[in-house]
Amino acid sequence: MGDEEAKAGDNTPIPWSKRKGGFTACKFVFGFMALDNMGFVANTVSLVLYFNSVMLFDIPSSANTLTNLMGSTFLLSLIGGFISDTYLSRLSTCLLCGLLEILALVMVTIQAYSHDLHPQPCGKSNCLKGGMAIMFYISLCMLAMGTGGVRGSLPALGADQFNQKDPKEAKALASYFNWLLLSTTIGAAIGVTAIVWVSTTVKWYWGFFISTVVSFVGFVILASGKPFYRLRAPGESPIIRITQVIVVSIKNRKLALPENPVDLYEINEKETISTEEQIAHTKQFRFLDKAAVVCEGSKPEPWTVCTVTQVEEVKILIRMLPIVGSTILLNTCLAQLQTFSVQQGNFMNHKLGSIMVPAPSIPVIPLIFMSILIPIYDFFFIPLARKITHHPSGITQLQRVGVGLVLSAISMAVAGFVEVKRKNQANLDPTKPISLFWLSFQYGIFGIADMFTLVGLLEFFYKEAPAGMRSLFTSLTWLSQSCGYFLSSVLVDVINAVTKGKTRSKQGWLYGFNLNDNNLDLFYWFLAILSCLNFLVYLWLASWYKYKSEDPDSKPKPKALNGTPLINNESTQDNEVKNNEASSSD
Repeated sequence: MGDEEAKAGDNTPIPWSKRKGGFTACKFVFGFMALDNMGFVANTVSLVLYFNSVMLFDIPSSANTLTNLMGSTFLLSLIGGFISDTYLSRLSTCLLCGLLEILALVMVTIQAYSHDLHPQPCGKSNCLKGGMAIMFYISLCMLAMGTGGVRGSLPALGADQFNQKDPKEAKALASYFNWLLLSTTIGAAIGVTAIVWVSTTVKWYWGFFISTVVSFVGFVILASGKPFYRLRAPGESPIIRITQVIVVSIKNRKLALPENPVDLYEINEKETISTEEQIAHTKQFRFLDKAAVVCEGSKPEPWTVCTVTQVEEVKILIRMLPIVGSTILLNTCLAQLQTFSVQQGNFMNHKLGSIMVPAPSIPVIPLIFMSILIPIYDFFFIPLARKITHHPSGITQLQRVGVGLVLSAISMAVAGFVEVKRKNQANLDPTKPISLFWLSFQYGIFGIADMFTLVGLLEFFYKEAPAGMRSLFTSLTWLSQSCGYFLSSVLVDVINAVTKGKTRSKQGWLYGFNLNDNNLDLFYWFLAILSCLNFLVYLWLASWYKYKSEDPDSKPKPKALNGTPLINNESTQDNEVKNNEASSSD
């Protein structure tokens, strides 16, 4: 299979051998995800303290630096998805970006180790300057590029191991995303306990060194699974295909649409490239259909006419974008749990019996809960729901996302009440702070919300995406997270600007080094209210969305240019799969 991986310009389909793929291949993906996420999550929950205590950023600057890092990481996942769809295979993209991530962690470890690369106190919000600042920001940029690239290509690599045309493998695909989340959760649970404890109680550089080692081991595991993977060749650039539809529809804006969609341009399946699947025409966004109208006397060529399938790919993307937008606020709420909630923990009692628990380790409670809940959901809830709904995933992906949005609003409301209790106790007797484990309520509720939303979005984008754009479309999940983190940074600055002069500190709700002088509870409740309003918008968007298999026009399919009705795509693909499997077993 290594030679068949595909030369970038080769459109020959890669055989879907039954001896490859499935959960056997996915074990390597799960192993890499668990190990890589071990360091990634440990860093996301503890870096805000590292920035504050070692790099001497103030609280808002520490929070914003982390949220900007996370936002950049998930934004760059789009680049990873694009590269793996267009230029490299998904495996090659994962390995290349994984190597970049490891190099970045090495640089972070070196800077944490060397006191000469630490800033001196200066009384400003950011004391970094000169060479130490250059090294600091370059290492963070490399970390964002490497981690983002891995997350942009890895989920689709694992999902490619299942053939959606096979009923058994279609059900296995629904379970795949649950098990991907479980491996992520297990790795995160170890990271926020063991690695965070080492970072905060031993030395920061030891924590970063362990993250580097486990990521390297995961890198080796992923590479060793190559003989077991079903690898897809990169295809035509998604950006070019999308741009062609937009340009041609504008050029043809004055043309009249045919009364029957069957008269729109489509090419015969035998002439399509191997990575392309034909998609039935839908009635939404009819103005784009003009890109599939052939002008009289013109020859069907790229940039003069597009196929119905190509037009429908753009329609799918347009339908998806509002769904992405409606999940941004949930990820803004997630950012608070990785920044301000960790800062809350610093002002609370860390003792559990005789054990001192680091504040960033508190997320282990919902992670353990999720590790138990995910198998229960997969083994019991989904089979039961399938009998009722007859849906392969039990409930639709958008229903899962809706549940997560409701729970995220509840989490922010609970976080506000916990902060009120913490501040009241701090004002009564600062020597007896409340227990750190009061934070487990907001973390626990949001952990369940994340379980529903993250898996729902990954499965939704993968299944709805055209075959040649699955990495890019799956990366829309991370785009939502990216925008959520950036929105968090903007909200912190805006809230401080708007509330300046109206608080005891005269600097805004979230300003300064001491949370006891701030109004974090009001910020949490503000996010809870916004989340409720956002959920109402999401309900309307989810009801408006038409799944790829829904709302096809009529039974007739668009005709090829010569007028011959096109063969049913599904049966053709099934036959192609069977033929490929037969040839690969010979």
